[in-house]
Amino acid sequence: MIFDNLKSVQQRIETAAERAGRRGADVGVVAVVKKAALSDLKSLLESGAVPYIGENRIQDAERRRQELGLLEKRAVWRFIGHLQANKARRALELFDRIDTLDSLRLAQVLDRHLAEQGKRSRVLIQVKLAEKETQSGIPLSAVGEFLGQMRSFPRLEPAGLMAIAPVLDPVEKVRPYFRAAREAFEKNFPEKEARPELSMGMSQDFEIAVEEGASLVRIGTSLFGNGISRDTADNSTTMGESNDRKSTCHP
Repeated sequence: MIFDNLKSVQQRIETAAERAGRRGADVGVVAVVKKAALSDLKSLLESGAVPYIGENRIQDAERRRQELGLLEKRAVWRFIGHLQANKARRALELFDRIDTLDSLRLAQVLDRHLAEQGKRSRVLIQVKLAEKETQSGIPLSAVGEFLGQMRSFPRLEPAGLMAIAPVLDPVEKVRPYFRAAREAFEKNFPEKEARPELSMGMSQDFEIAVEEGASLVRIGTSLFGNGISRDTADNSTTMGESNDRKSTCHP
């Protein structure tokens, strides 16, 4: 079943990309595992079918990686939840990428811990698409200024944007939000050779996100169903499909 679900997601990405004159192969899938059965996650990692794993909670990632054993090294782990500064050190130990950098304070803390660890890290800047107090992020109009301020943190490499659209009915209403995110992305990350990433779109709206230029989509429910355990989720405060849109990433 899990591979049928993945094939369906990939086909939908391919079709959406074709509608926009893009290649489906240029869109990566972050498997948000909040609702994933351990057996399904093991199958995906053993097959090499999914390059990225998305988690939105530190404690869930710790447990998952222990349960997976050596398999946990077969994917790039991306943190897609709201990251508190006091958990930044542990997040850098557990995750290969932080996709939800949403403040200069967090950038400062991450940079300090990276210096202690003798490392650098690519990060995505979370942008705020809707005026909700519950959603974290940098306003689209302030992305350029924020990037300029980040020059003070040499251990961090801004590598693109992460966005969460509001939940709207019909879902087509999210298109202007994704379009605005893409425009901000293209303006602030023009260096294509650096391979910047635009992470937007979850199970409910990823086809629109692909049409509007997403290079990463965060998929939980469409891969793993509505949940077997309270494990992981699709995108960022705690990023899952129902939680995905509250703050950081909850696909």
